[in-house]
Amino acid sequence: MIAEDQKPTRHFSFILADLFPMFCLAAAIDVLRSANRLSDTDYYAWSTVSHDGEPVMASNRLAIQAAHGVSDIPPSDIVFVVAGLTTEFPGKAKVINALRMLGRRGIALGGISIGAHTLAEAGQLEGHRCTIHWENRASFREAFPHIECTGNVYEIDRKRYTSAGGTTSVDLMLEIVRSDFGSELANKVANQFQHDRIRSHHDRQRVGQEPDLSGKSEKLRKVTELMAENLETPLSAGELARSVNLSVRQVERLFLRHLNSTPGRYYMTLRLERARQLLRQTNIPILEVALSTGFTSHSYFAQSYRLQFGRSPSDERRSSY
Repeated sequence: MIAEDQKPTRHFSFILADLFPMFCLAAAIDVLRSANRLSDTDYYAWSTVSHDGEPVMASNRLAIQAAHGVSDIPPSDIVFVVAGLTTEFPGKAKVINALRMLGRRGIALGGISIGAHTLAEAGQLEGHRCTIHWENRASFREAFPHIECTGNVYEIDRKRYTSAGGTTSVDLMLEIVRSDFGSELANKVANQFQHDRIRSHHDRQRVGQEPDLSGKSEKLRKVTELMAENLETPLSAGELARSVNLSVRQVERLFLRHLNSTPGRYYMTLRLERARQLLRQTNIPILEVALSTGFTSHSYFAQSYRLQFGRSPSDERRSSY
């Protein structure tokens, strides 16, 4: 590791998409700011960027003045795209062109929250592992089935940095600080933010209305994870039970005790929640949505969806587009 007084300054640029998540941006930058303060250096510097250099509205309706446009991004060690709520935003074509140019020059690129979607559209995640906020993972995997999109809190794969949004921005930046300065400084920065555990890229992000199973049955947690990863071809009750060396009845008791639900009902809810994400975030045909969430009958899918959400899949689609 280079001596601190010999380290050059690292500069990060954050391209802000319209309605970007302010929390993600603030969390990322404040980790860098705190690392500077606690190391008594100016090692990290950062800039905000918009497609045209004009202010950008965050999702909380606060406007941020960008220091640069994508046509004049300053020399940067990593250029992050910060996006949330929607994958469509003003100036998107200019952002994608800029990302392609930066990629050709070998610049490291990152995506925060749903910024990975823009990176993928720009062709900058080919052959790389990435992550994205759980709300958009289903639509991402439908749009880019050849890209490995994990359910983890962040991913660093060579020159590609992605995080799932929210507090995962803190974990990603702490990992960057750790790689630059070591664990001692990373832990000091984490303590400044009352961040009691620095998560690694192996940690899963919480998914939807996923219950908090910390301190509860490890076998129950494994079964729920298997369900979440096998929605297109649902596993049978016997397969789920065998995966944790329990009987079907023992698994049923775990679900009733900790989740007040049967395994079948819980699994159905996961599949329908995924279907709703696809209906809201993509325009793929409703029958394909049904098939991708384990329903072989369109009528059964529609009936189940109406029972769960009080509206038909077609009504859901019409309200989204």
